[in-house]
Amino acid sequence: MTDQLPLDGAAAEPTLDPDLPGPFPVGRYADRLRDFLRERPKVLVTGELTGFHRSRVQAFFELRDSHGALPCSIWNTDLDKLGLDPQLLADGAEVVIGGGLDYYPGSATATPSFNFRATHLRLAGDGDLLARLKALREELRRDGLFEPQKQLVRPLLPKTIGVVTARGSAACQDLLAGLERRGWRGTIVWADTPVQDRRAAGRIAGALRSLAELEQVEVAVVCRGGGSLADLWAFCDEDLCRTVALLRLPVVSAVGHEVDRTLIDDVSAVCCSTPTHAADELVRVDVRAARGALDVAAARTHRAGAGAVRARGRRLGELAVGPARSVRTERLRLHQKLREVRASAARGVATREERASRHALVISRKGIAGGRPADALARLGTFEAAIRGHDPQRVLERGYARVESFAGEAVTSAAGAHEARDVAIRFADDAVRARIEEDGPDE
Repeated sequence: MTDQLPLDGAAAEPTLDPDLPGPFPVGRYADRLRDFLRERPKVLVTGELTGFHRSRVQAFFELRDSHGALPCSIWNTDLDKLGLDPQLLADGAEVVIGGGLDYYPGSATATPSFNFRATHLRLAGDGDLLARLKALREELRRDGLFEPQKQLVRPLLPKTIGVVTARGSAACQDLLAGLERRGWRGTIVWADTPVQDRRAAGRIAGALRSLAELEQVEVAVVCRGGGSLADLWAFCDEDLCRTVALLRLPVVSAVGHEVDRTLIDDVSAVCCSTPTHAADELVRVDVRAARGALDVAAARTHRAGAGAVRARGRRLGELAVGPARSVRTERLRLHQKLREVRASAARGVATREERASRHALVISRKGIAGGRPADALARLGTFEAAIRGHDPQRVLERGYARVESFAGEAVTSAAGAHEARDVAIRFADDAVRARIEEDGPDE
């Protein structure tokens, strides 16, 4: 493929520059830039020191936090005047530096560089950290990150707990002792992470995110022992605190002792003064005490049930005796009525016989007077025989018996006897009980 040339030998029209000042020589512009930066006001800056090293004439390092970094340098003469122990200027040290912006223009053979030229450097004290902590706390409050965790529902008796701490640490042992004291027998998912290093915040946040991805984990706890604010500064990391605030998993913080207060305490669901206190918040039911109370209640229920059974048994026994006693009473009353009926019948027969005798005497007298006494006596004898023939007692005296139910009703058929089963057979002198049994098979 050949290059395309303009027709008729016309030259290509050049690209026009934008309407800006210049062009200036780069060296001149670099010098002006250096002067401009050096005129900026001097300030104090705080952050974590990283990559500190010394050359022949100056020391270089970076100052970092969660939002950015700044390349820095300090002349060795200025550094030596400060009298700092070089071992304290390790990575992660929280420092405060004072100085201003600087720019080295470079040259045709030297590389230009930008940095913050420090004239003062010291380790950050608690006052500096408290000021930063106050600013971070206010920022998180404005963003509404103190409330989301506190609105999450925490289980009273979780089955699985996620623990973010250093295995084997004193805080870990205190937490386990607290859970043992509560009598909890669930599952612990361990996230063994460093909690001492200033760079531990990222690992703690990653561990919490991993626990939140496990559906069986119902609540998590972050714990470590006490220390200075500098030692606990990882738990004031802004990224860690924002991660905790937005997790779906309730997080219990147990960092330091009662006097310590870190930023993770503000954004977590519950802030505990010690790991031992955290065990009470993780398992809000004293399982051991509840189990003892349940045993006492079960024993009380057993005793009450046994007593109720005995009382009901006695009452049922009394009720079972009652019907038989009532039947005996009614039977005696019926027998008494029967005796009264018999006596009344005997008296009636005697009265009728006496009346009949008187009538016979009258008739005989009239018959003698009228000449027909024999006919009257014959009729009187007929009446007397008819009356005696209807007397039940006379029937029994002739060898017959009457079959009755226990209620005193006459049983007049074999079917009725089989249905009644228990019957009374009354003779002329007394009654006896009998049981009707089914006929056996023919042999």
